[in-house]
Amino acid sequence: MTKKIWIIKIGSALITNNGKGIDKIAISDWVRQIVELKKQNIDIILVSSGAIAEGMNRLNWKIRPTEIEKLQAAAAVGQMGLIQIYESAFSKYNYHTAQVLLTHNDIKSNSNIKIKNTLKTLLEVNTIPIINENDTVDTDEICFGDNDTLASEIALLLNANKLIILTDQEGLYNKDPRDNKDAKLIKKININDEQLQTFATKSKGGLGSGGMFSKISAAKQAATKEINTHIAYGLNKDVLLNLETLGTIIYC
Repeated sequence: MTKKIWIIKIGSALITNNGKGIDKIAISDWVRQIVELKKQNIDIILVSSGAIAEGMNRLNWKIRPTEIEKLQAAAAVGQMGLIQIYESAFSKYNYHTAQVLLTHNDIKSNSNIKIKNTLKTLLEVNTIPIINENDTVDTDEICFGDNDTLASEIALLLNANKLIILTDQEGLYNKDPRDNKDAKLIKKININDEQLQTFATKSKGGLGSGGMFSKISAAKQAATKEINTHIAYGLNKDVLLNLETLGTIIYC
């Protein structure tokens, strides 16, 4: 039986419990669910934000800096701690993790076959690749996207079966739920639906960037190879095991 490949992206606000520090309990629960998915013959690649937010926490910075150099410094400080936490959580199930720092230029270059082969080899040796943008040399995701674009590029590179974006919202709404109490969750929507773009917001929080706008852009990119995108609240019980009933499915 051919294994499926799912790309799971976890956003900054979600993984850092809105800036309080890396949420180890949440990570442990996602890891438990990923282990269950592995038993179902599904390979997982994680695209994890959180390095900048964790770095800010370690440096005791209460407000996200605007200077790119400071954001890059925060990412360098936070990345090590982030990976250590993942490795500790997966090791309880006898899995190793692999840190993979990439830039958009890496993926778009003619040598991206090397990245593809490396990731496939990591999966073959039963290791969980954990990808983040290399923020010390590339600032695209710092300025916009919170790794949403990077996740979709990885999905395309590996011809993944599914792109999953875990966020601090239940999914895609017809209005911004933070400002509209009557906002309704969109359960399913076709990638070509003209209303899709009107549901996106470009709002940015203090920890991540991009809002739903970057998630819809990522879904559109993934759809060029007929990859469906799931957007869901990452702290819902067994969210990764119940994707068909939770959040929003943007289908091709």
